[in-house]
Amino acid sequence: MLQHVLWIGGPPATGKTTIALSIARLFGLRWYGADTRTWVHRDRALAAGVAAARRWEAMDPEARWVVDDPDELLAMSIHAERSSMIVDDLRGLPRSPMIVAEGTPISPSVVSSGVADYEQAIWLVPTRDFPRDRMEERGWPAGPRKLSCAVARAIEREAHKHRPRTLVLDGSHTVDEVRSSVVDIFTDALRDGSRAETPDERRGLLREANLAVVEQVRGYFLRPWAEGDAEAVLREFVCECGDPGCTETLKLRVGDVAAAPALVSEHE
Repeated sequence: MLQHVLWIGGPPATGKTTIALSIARLFGLRWYGADTRTWVHRDRALAAGVAAARRWEAMDPEARWVVDDPDELLAMSIHAERSSMIVDDLRGLPRSPMIVAEGTPISPSVVSSGVADYEQAIWLVPTRDFPRDRMEERGWPAGPRKLSCAVARAIEREAHKHRPRTLVLDGSHTVDEVRSSVVDIFTDALRDGSRAETPDERRGLLREANLAVVEQVRGYFLRPWAEGDAEAVLREFVCECGDPGCTETLKLRVGDVAAAPALVSEHE
């Protein structure tokens, strides 16, 4: 059992990353975001000969999103294969401080198999309209929305089978309120688990989190079909000041964050 890990699962567009990062910053934990490992996991699947991964990689990027069969889209997303890869990643990280791990590919089977402690895992389960509304608000194209719906249905089936603890989201609560509910669920683990003890340790964890996003973007632009300059891409990064009360984020170029810590001006 990975007793040093807190788990947050659920479909896309449910606020997992925002909540997990907020908890990591407040309590001095290591953040693990499955999205930052997308391209590493795809390379593992390709090396393992996963046929659906090879089909996806060989297709023209625009052609992927016109696939009509939701099950084919789900297979090409390697949703099923990635959960075990995430577990492998987490086993390879230091056991201190605690890790808050989040991601859509995390399967509820980690609870039923004993990898995750039931009391330290939560799946954010939205009502049918909630993620659709969030995706529309964010301007998600039709193809990614179709895949997200297929992933959501798969997670719903997995949750029904493995019975993890769930928190239903209907859009009536703010992100802060949902985070408070998740913190309440993790109260005992947060009280007993290890945290970053010094400002330098906190800053180091935040630097690690931002560099994971940098590598995610760079990994995408290394694909043979990707076009553009990874270093010029704008992404949202957390302020690396290390203050537990800091909630600031900055929209910066990937290359700038790779070269120097992300800090709001008053925290420099």
